[in-house]
Amino acid sequence: MDIKKVAIIGGGTAGWLAANHLGKALCNKDDISITLIESPDVPPIGVGEGTVPDIKKTLLSFGISETDFIRECDATFKQSIKFVNWMDKKEHGENNFFHHLFDVPLRNEANLLTSHWLSEKKDVCCYAEMLSSQHKICEEGLAPKSITTPEYQGDLAYAYHLNAAKFAKLLASNAKSKYFVKHLLANITGVNLSEDGSIFSLTTDSQGELEFDFYIDCSGFDSILINKALKVPFKDVSKTLLVNRALVVQVPTAADAEIPPYTVATAHQAGWIWDIALSSRRGVGLVYSSSHMSDEEAEEKLDNYLGESKQNLTYRTIPMKIGYREKFWHKNCVALGLAQGFLEPLEATSILLTDFSAEILAQRFPSSTAQLAQLEKRFNHSMVYAWDRVVDFIKLHYCISDRTDSEFWVDNKKSATIPMSLQEKLALWESYIPISDDFFSHFEVFFLENFLFVLYGMGFKTKLKNDRLPVCKTSLAMINQRKEITNHLQKMLPRHRDLLDTIKQFGLQSL
Repeated sequence: MDIKKVAIIGGGTAGWLAANHLGKALCNKDDISITLIESPDVPPIGVGEGTVPDIKKTLLSFGISETDFIRECDATFKQSIKFVNWMDKKEHGENNFFHHLFDVPLRNEANLLTSHWLSEKKDVCCYAEMLSSQHKICEEGLAPKSITTPEYQGDLAYAYHLNAAKFAKLLASNAKSKYFVKHLLANITGVNLSEDGSIFSLTTDSQGELEFDFYIDCSGFDSILINKALKVPFKDVSKTLLVNRALVVQVPTAADAEIPPYTVATAHQAGWIWDIALSSRRGVGLVYSSSHMSDEEAEEKLDNYLGESKQNLTYRTIPMKIGYREKFWHKNCVALGLAQGFLEPLEATSILLTDFSAEILAQRFPSSTAQLAQLEKRFNHSMVYAWDRVVDFIKLHYCISDRTDSEFWVDNKKSATIPMSLQEKLALWESYIPISDDFFSHFEVFFLENFLFVLYGMGFKTKLKNDRLPVCKTSLAMINQRKEITNHLQKMLPRHRDLLDTIKQFGLQSL
């Protein structure tokens, strides 16, 4: 049978990202229809407000204006994640932070500079500052571009912070107007299976029975298709990633308040706190392990973090089931977004994996049921690998920390909680600086540069040979050139809020 009718179950960021990816890929096929079915009674989670630079490519491919995106989604520029207190305070004092920057040097330069830093780090700047001018630009609160720079281009690499609810609305408008995606409001009351175990139709409360050829489950944590109907097992990784709850709140800010051009991730005794600044508010969330901190302690910790800005705000508690489906594609159904699984908010992995998965699905979307088995095997193999590598990267932040002030940090360093794939890499990197060959798959998601910033931002000890003099001479020239570039950028780049205000007034130059 040909696949002509596609259903996406669930809206939000995941559903509408899928709608745009599939709409763009299938828009030239007149006989294919895409319908997104969204419950009018289930509010979105709405805390996924951080992205990575790949989102620019996605928005551009959808034909969405960057100016419109910034104006309509309260978007701000994100150039880094600033990790605060992830190392032992006694050893590092007030400067207890490091940046995971988005703007990186060429890989051969990164290797040379890393060698130089490991040899001379007692006498030079912090690791991120050596590698990229973006460190100082972030610390000074500057934007990654100027108003004369065209849309989706910049003097430095960047992503965004955004209002998730408004982002979903923008994506919805784009999918419906450009790709003619149909939008139905209805609750799914039943899922009807064929004899072979595939989905035959859906029963709804307001639209009757709806029959499609292919189904995409974007129904969030409920996972009403992949979990409740198809009963695909869940792989729990909570013994590796120990946090499992979050307290979230939106904090109003003054119209002239400074906007940090980065996410702040502040570690505490049993997890960490995210702090994301939009143009008129901050999204703040305390992530913690309920095995290491009580709910009352978590609330008190968030109270102390917010201080006077807490006012009369009410916290929302979000339980987090940490893990992912053993299969993401089963029969004629693919899960995306939170229906696939959830690890934790660190490094903005939720939107990243949703966008990544939806694009891969769109690139190899089945045209007939005869292709399902082959494509299912390919998709599952690729995506399980990707999720496992993301688990490795998130765990890295915890297991190489030198904090021992609580059981949470001690437990994170126990070998039983560290995946063997990560243990093997860390053992290798004790003697060798990471290189691109250590990340040999297109499905890694996080690559060499990401690991370098976290490893050496946290002071990972790689033992080098003594013959570093030729490397150092070359590195010094690179460092001097970096200083010149930094000085130039400091003079020309505007304050972050100033640029956002100018964009809202005049807009950016279209490509």
